[in-house]
Amino acid sequence: MTFSVQPGDGPVILAMPHGGTDMPEALAARLNANGRALADTDWHIARLYEGLLPGATTVQATFHRYVIDANRDPKGQSLYPGQNTTELCPTTDFDGLSIWQDGQQPGADEIAQRTRDFHAPYHAALAEQVERVKARHGLAILYDCHSIRSEIPFLFNGLLPVFSIGTNSGTTCSQVVVEATLKPCQSESHVLNGRFKGGWTTRHYGRPQENIHAIQMELAQRAYLRAEAAPWTYDTQRAAPLRQTLSQILHGLAALTEGIRHE
Repeated sequence: MTFSVQPGDGPVILAMPHGGTDMPEALAARLNANGRALADTDWHIARLYEGLLPGATTVQATFHRYVIDANRDPKGQSLYPGQNTTELCPTTDFDGLSIWQDGQQPGADEIAQRTRDFHAPYHAALAEQVERVKARHGLAILYDCHSIRSEIPFLFNGLLPVFSIGTNSGTTCSQVVVEATLKPCQSESHVLNGRFKGGWTTRHYGRPQENIHAIQMELAQRAYLRAEAAPWTYDTQRAAPLRQTLSQILHGLAALTEGIRHE
């Protein structure tokens, strides 16, 4: 199975496209030493959010983003034209360094196959949960969970804020969803629609006019890892205040149901 689903009875759906570390053996054999490190994983993202909102639905990709990136446009269009980024089937890591052995990068036919075998099933499962939750509550709030190293010069300048919130410049969700997400973040560094404005998941599903609200949360990994380097150890003490803030966000979103529906 390329994904896992935990259905809940509430209005919030947690999507986790980049927490998986599964890599088919045939693909793993083609990665170089840099690629085999899997450094661009959203490390421990499921553990970080575990138990924060009873009733939340969770949809997780179990495959690694080096197989295919479940948060990229399946047609291969860049989400950030003119900026450094990684592709649908990445050929480099976040530092711009190759992850495949020479001559082992995927071609067009293989990318199409990976799209069918991995990307499409994950999004079919996510879309099914969005429709189920919307049918139950009259709306759905899709919260896309991400994390990343705090400093990656290839992708952005300087130190990333702890909270990077993306709504594709205000198009993917209601303003009350934005406010409920931003308010608990005020005591820590944060930005709205900065370097990360929301990936394909947020942009594809976010249709507030149809009562489907999508928002992306990109967390700086310094806020919950012992170090932003292998072995990528989860730090329970460091994560505790972050989990408290995330819990406030998710409970605030779940409480918005009636207000959003009647905007």
